[in-house]
Amino acid sequence: MPLTVLGDNDVNRILHSFTKEDILELQESLADALHWYSTSSDGNDCCSDYQPERTHLKRKDGSTTLFMPASGLTGQGIKVVNIDPVEKSDTINLPSVDNLSLDSASSRSSSEISSLSHRTPSMSTVASTASKSSTGSGRSSPSLSKIPSGDVPVAAPSTIRGSLTLLDNLGNTTGLINAAELTAFRTALASTLLLKKRQSVHDMTVFGAGKQAYWHIRLALLLRGPEIHHLNIVTRNFDTGRGCIMRLFNPLPEDPSYVNTLGPRGNMKTKIALLTPMHAEYSRLLKEYVRAANVIFCTTPSTTPLFPATFLTNPSGRTKGRYIACVGSYKPHMIELAPEILQYAVAPHHEHRHLHKHQKEGGAVIVDTLSGCLHEAGEIIQAKLLPDQVVELGELFMLKREAERLCKEKGEVNGKGCEFQGGAGLKEWLTRGNVVYKSVGLGLMDVVVGGEIVRMARERGMGVTIEDF
Repeated sequence: MPLTVLGDNDVNRILHSFTKEDILELQESLADALHWYSTSSDGNDCCSDYQPERTHLKRKDGSTTLFMPASGLTGQGIKVVNIDPVEKSDTINLPSVDNLSLDSASSRSSSEISSLSHRTPSMSTVASTASKSSTGSGRSSPSLSKIPSGDVPVAAPSTIRGSLTLLDNLGNTTGLINAAELTAFRTALASTLLLKKRQSVHDMTVFGAGKQAYWHIRLALLLRGPEIHHLNIVTRNFDTGRGCIMRLFNPLPEDPSYVNTLGPRGNMKTKIALLTPMHAEYSRLLKEYVRAANVIFCTTPSTTPLFPATFLTNPSGRTKGRYIACVGSYKPHMIELAPEILQYAVAPHHEHRHLHKHQKEGGAVIVDTLSGCLHEAGEIIQAKLLPDQVVELGELFMLKREAERLCKEKGEVNGKGCEFQGGAGLKEWLTRGNVVYKSVGLGLMDVVVGGEIVRMARERGMGVTIEDF
């Protein structure tokens, strides 16, 4: 039985070759697996009964090692990753808005907001959000960092290191994959399952600028790029944010033959703004970016809420429906969203009503795994949500073959992408309402996506294959 070994460079090349159609096809496979995980009771190998609980080991140096075994339709797998500790001097938390004071520059108009626009190929400046005082002017102004168009993007160093081992149904080892990039990609692949059906994605705000943020942005642009007019990235480090943006347009600088599937840089209409706490108007802009957002991705291992709950729970914050995905926190003490936001989302009087198997009326928070989030997700734990106030992502989608059958019966053409379960009420909530999705990761995701990557690598002759392992 052949064993395929894929290093980080191999995984990167494969992932960055994906087109919109490839992503939709992968999402269909992932949605099928998650559906079986959440609903199967017939002994399907993907169902939750066959998924061992993940476990972790806290090491002496403060790092955490995660062990994530899983069972899929075509075999089993286990991912082992080591997560570096966060130094106090390198804390992830963004400062509280209440602790920030605005100087005289806070009265400036929004036209002076630092932003990055890729409307033309000649645009090669990134506006720094760090304010510097102008000589003799008595006021602050954004500084501009010139970036030559040929610069190599500097990606944020990964704090996750490890590998995914895949086995077939007979126990033969078939794949060994570097897990650093794969982990971020499969998380974003699941988060964006709901993105394709959202009615509006005009404004998108992303907290963080690491691998998780990068893949959420890249997949969102692949799936809904022409409809995303504003992309706002909120991060504590300007250089990391700059590297994330530059990587979008030059992800494989060592490969001159690579053609970016996002398309030419100059063709993108999305305006990109980068905000850091050093900006003199950080408080105002943070509120503006959150309130304006149709989509919010939170990708930081923060231990305090990234923004006040009142931004979204006050009357002026409830004027539009939003899709909010939180994927950065993975321990009970970590939290990206204030508990009040989740409590409001599940309140029976919530205006966006829907139906699912746990609760007839009211709202719910969507999770990737019920047991995992109830025990490990800080947002769920600190909001004191009950099991009947959350619904698994897999429950919301119908199987690909079922969607094809229904389309055939109705005489409709079945387009690519996943289809929702349920009636009009559920679809109205998922496409237009306030939807909160929380993910702590599921080994099944790794097995499904990893298996597809190994298949593609063999077809393209990539990586190292040991024929008789």
